[in-house]
Amino acid sequence: MNRLIELIRSAIPQQRRCEGHTIGWLLVAMVAPAIWGSTYVVTTEMLPADKPLMAAVFRALPAGLLLLLFTRALPQGRWWLRTLTLGILNIGGFFYCLFVAAYLLPGGVAALVMSSQPILVMILGVLFLKESLTLHQFIACLTGMAGLSILVLEPSMVLPIEGLLAGLGGAASMATGLVLTKKWGKPEGVSVAAFTGWQLTVGGLFLLPFGLIQEGLPAALTVNNLLGYGYLSLVGALLAYLIWFKAIEKLPVVSVSFVSFASPLSAALLGYFILDETLTPSQLLGAGAIVVAIVISQRHTFTHSKAGCSHAKVHSQLSTKPS
Repeated sequence: MNRLIELIRSAIPQQRRCEGHTIGWLLVAMVAPAIWGSTYVVTTEMLPADKPLMAAVFRALPAGLLLLLFTRALPQGRWWLRTLTLGILNIGGFFYCLFVAAYLLPGGVAALVMSSQPILVMILGVLFLKESLTLHQFIACLTGMAGLSILVLEPSMVLPIEGLLAGLGGAASMATGLVLTKKWGKPEGVSVAAFTGWQLTVGGLFLLPFGLIQEGLPAALTVNNLLGYGYLSLVGALLAYLIWFKAIEKLPVVSVSFVSFASPLSAALLGYFILDETLTPSQLLGAGAIVVAIVISQRHTFTHSKAGCSHAKVHSQLSTKPS
């Protein structure tokens, strides 16, 4: 009995440390979609007009090649096929659908359609990762989508079906890539930087022929254009995806998918502060609903964190018990 009491007492601070660790990684994970939310401001204010696919190429390919040059590591064996798959799903296919949707739909509406991603992640998580579905995750997803609807939709909007299909395709591509990244992990001994570089390079090469055929290279680039492309590549791709893939490694996949709600919220706030766009009371209500959805969605994460930490601590104590 005394031994059991000692184990319970010793497990309490470990749980608190694990909760702090989980909260820390959730906050870190939110940095990536917050950065992606700045894409709308950078695209409209700093990049050449009507070149969305080439913007995606310049965003992914230079960052990927830079990471390859820095890490000097290439996939081996079956990881060539896995890297091609993940690079197309997480980067190439997703960027293509994202920019087509952004071109055909208002930016906020494109983000709203993409917000179906957590629902797809929950379904795919059950099929591929054997994760359980919880009621509060569905509630969080519906709350987030409702908040986004309030934030971005206007009654007079007429939305083209091609843009909606592109948005849904992008959500499906990213959701599948997210789940497969969690399922496969990364090769043993390979850094997150190398793993990210592989996918950004594959995604950029996948997009390159589409961009060249459909749009061609910009006729001329200003200093402002170069700064915009540099930001999208070094910050919007290299830094953001390093954070994103590390967060996938550390957190449950559904928790990471809900964090992506921070992207349209970031876009709306940056539009307000930088572009002097207005935020109505209803939009502020929508933004609040998004924050509530993110908080609700993480309840399951903290429950698993507590259970996992307690189990690990007790197992450690028992394994050191004198024989």
